[in-house]
Amino acid sequence: MTGEPETIAVVVVTYNSASLIEDLVASLAPGLRGLNWHLTVADNDSRDGTVEAVRRFAPFAHVVETGRNAGYAAGINAAVAAAKPFSAVLVLNPDIRLGGDCVPELLKLLRERGAGIAVPKIVRANGDFSPSLRREPTILRAFGDALGATRMGRYRLFGESVTNPASYADEVTVDWAEGSIMLIDKPCWDACGGWDETFFLYAEETEYALRARDHGFAMMYTPHANARHLEGDAATNPPLWALLTLNRIRLYRRRHNAVSTAVYWAMVLLREASRAALGNPSSRRATKALLSARRLRERPGPLSIAPAA
Repeated sequence: MTGEPETIAVVVVTYNSASLIEDLVASLAPGLRGLNWHLTVADNDSRDGTVEAVRRFAPFAHVVETGRNAGYAAGINAAVAAAKPFSAVLVLNPDIRLGGDCVPELLKLLRERGAGIAVPKIVRANGDFSPSLRREPTILRAFGDALGATRMGRYRLFGESVTNPASYADEVTVDWAEGSIMLIDKPCWDACGGWDETFFLYAEETEYALRARDHGFAMMYTPHANARHLEGDAATNPPLWALLTLNRIRLYRRRHNAVSTAVYWAMVLLREASRAALGNPSSRRATKALLSARRLRERPGPLSIAPAA
């Protein structure tokens, strides 16, 4: 993009997000300081006044009403398709709050380090450390997750979640990261195409990051860009946790042979069944889903999950 002005397409997917809009919009200007940007919101048929909130607090935004609960990936694709010209796409959850100069710092990774996707340091709503970086799913990492994700996440071979705070101190290339905030360079977007809409929710960010890597575009993390995530916890919502678990299997199956997938499924089942035996309701729901041949075959969508708490 040398010689051309940088313009960021900020895309937000909303679903019953009215209470989140005012603070999100307030964080955009300081978070994108010094950059040209425009906002496109794709609303997945909210019934709580989300669209009205967007028009009140961001009258400059372009709103795309999908007319259905289309899912996160479909919302992103709809927003990008409707956005004005851009040099990079900033994908945001409505419950993200940008820190000051967050996006200029992310843009440095794209321009100075040659990354295709850039992600920031994320903290939780109360400011606590949030382990947002991930490693590529493998059988050993699924086994490590069964033994204890927080403990085993400190070890590259056995942990999918990067749980050691020291690993977040420096700029680093990562396999993937949570999809609540990502800055995607236009050449990466053009080469990879849109996000995979067959993942209604969860694993779509993993699939996109790994697909970008397949096309030669690395994802990089920087501690110099900061954002706060007011995240809900899928682990405490049984339907959402079951969906997340099923999509882990579906994604792995796409990239590996049947034998490897069967072993991976067994490791994920070991994790969920062991926790179900201890009375965890989310793991009970996930175990039931993992043992259902029909659920493993189907494409989970909005009818098979409940809204997040």
